[in-house]
Amino acid sequence: MQYEIIGETVPAVEVTLSRGESMFTQSGGMVWQTMGVKMSTNARGGLARSLGRMFTGESIFMANYTAEVDGVKVAFGSTVPGTVVPVDISQSELICQKGAFLCAEQSVDLKVAFSKKISAGLFGGEGFILQRLFGKGMAFLEVDGDKVEKILAPGEVLKVDTGNVVAFEPSVSYEIETVKGLGNIFFGGEGLFITKLTGPGRIILQTQNFNDFAGRIIARVPKS
Repeated sequence: MQYEIIGETVPAVEVTLSRGESMFTQSGGMVWQTMGVKMSTNARGGLARSLGRMFTGESIFMANYTAEVDGVKVAFGSTVPGTVVPVDISQSELICQKGAFLCAEQSVDLKVAFSKKISAGLFGGEGFILQRLFGKGMAFLEVDGDKVEKILAPGEVLKVDTGNVVAFEPSVSYEIETVKGLGNIFFGGEGLFITKLTGPGRIILQTQNFNDFAGRIIARVPKS
């Protein structure tokens, strides 16, 4: 499998498949394909795992695209302005926020990952149910805005605005802290909680939180 990231504002990843190679994506992720591609839809991993995906923001059913001849092309597009990020799951598993998964090779698996700390689930922008990517092969993530990647040393801490975490390695500790000070809570504009990530491990951040952006647009829509 070969791939190319196409576009800058709302990018897509175009993959070139040899006969028998296959990619899967959430329902509606495909934007174009050449002749010689067979599509099938299934509840990947069974009903229980599929229902778990629903809570992570993904579709219950996954669409599979398999090459029947050499050299076919299939493109999978992001849904909002941002970045498509390729990740090699063979090198490390990743814990992702809901909605971050775009597509992957069939050798990559996707399942629900529960946060180790209940506080992170109750108050974190990523929700109590995250998703774990594991196995071998390439996967592609959607990032709102631009991607920022950091490597945290053991014990190194980075505090991130809720909703700006895209993915992190399982070795990274993830929890939620309360913003201190009533003035900061009510007038700081950052909300009540902030995400605390503690190394070691790699983290992927996004410069935009599209949910916050959409909320600002809705707030400016005239009301009848």
